[in-house]
Amino acid sequence: MAQDIIDGINPTRMELLNLKKRTKLAEKGYTLLKEKRSALIKEFFDILDRVKGVREEAYSKLNEAIIALTSAQIVMGDMAVRKASLAVKESIDVDIASRSIMGVSVPIVNINMDEKSLIDRGYGFNDTSIQLDEAAKKFEESIKLVIELAEIEKTIYLLADEIEATKRRVNALEHIMIPKFKNTVKFIDMRLQDLERENFVRLKKIQSTVEDKEEENSDEMEIAV
Repeated sequence: MAQDIIDGINPTRMELLNLKKRTKLAEKGYTLLKEKRSALIKEFFDILDRVKGVREEAYSKLNEAIIALTSAQIVMGDMAVRKASLAVKESIDVDIASRSIMGVSVPIVNINMDEKSLIDRGYGFNDTSIQLDEAAKKFEESIKLVIELAEIEKTIYLLADEIEATKRRVNALEHIMIPKFKNTVKFIDMRLQDLERENFVRLKKIQSTVEDKEEENSDEMEIAV
């Protein structure tokens, strides 16, 4: 047969019924996957709009922090800045959980970061400058934005991968599996019709042979009488 069909298929009525069920299931799966793909794409672009703003804000804040740090290094000297940084205590707690977007597990990052006063940062006032305080504050603000940006970008990557995988499954169903199922159903249906016609012709021949034999026997009985 010129059309693509399932290999090794038996042209029986049971197989025909089974294939029709599989075709309906594949068509239902195709519809659901298309809906999933559309929902994922919408979610993807919604988050993509958000990431641009967060990225710009994070870059801007980091740039401000670096400028403030450079100023502190100029005023205090590089070694003094390094010494002050060693006295700073860690004060950020990050908790990573997850949520599901159309079956895709994406991260949720919860940040617990206390606002620090000049005293809380751990270094003294005598050997430091206002530029260092400003740099420390800017970097603390930057950390929150960088973590938020990481969460959003990871979500985008995961959604993009799932969109691509869903697209491949949709295309496989639309262009390969469903046509192959339908072609095979058509092939089995035509084959069964051919078999029915062959059986009908065979039965007619048998019936004709039986009738001829009966007629022949009837003629022989009449001759004998």
